[in-house]
Amino acid sequence: MSEGQVATVSKGSDIPCMLVQLLNCTLLLPTVSVAEMAPMNPIGSITNAPNWLLGTYEWRNTRVPVISYEGINGGPVTPLNPQGRMAVLNNTGIDQRLPFVAIPTQGIPRMVRVGESDIVENTDKQQRAYDDMQVKVGMEEFVVPNIAALEQACIDTGLLVSD
Repeated sequence: MSEGQVATVSKGSDIPCMLVQLLNCTLLLPTVSVAEMAPMNPIGSITNAPNWLLGTYEWRNTRVPVISYEGINGGPVTPLNPQGRMAVLNNTGIDQRLPFVAIPTQGIPRMVRVGESDIVENTDKQQRAYDDMQVKVGMEEFVVPNIAALEQACIDTGLLVSD
């Protein structure tokens, strides 16, 4: 499927979502959680940051923390892919001083419409700390990230939230 095409998984009460490819998994993100799929640009470094906190991304005059989703879940921290995008995610309300977080992708995301009844929890996979749920849609497996937990992890570093 090429960029811009929309796949329909089910008819009825569909949820517009984005499939965001990472190195070892694909995130399933409701489009309301995504502020923008921004171009990949260099990121600024953060002194004394944990390895999963890659740095900050300048987006619309805002410093946005960049999180390695694989790294924060205990896996390897993958290098940035120049052909990827930066998934800038909206704040969930944990702390208004951190309006966005970003996750670098390994490619161009694609839009899908997923029927709520088509989402089945994947109990075969071990859920990781920052996964909200591992799911199957048809034969494909996806991860729904816990964005609030990602925000809280950034706040807990004490490096990004300014008073």
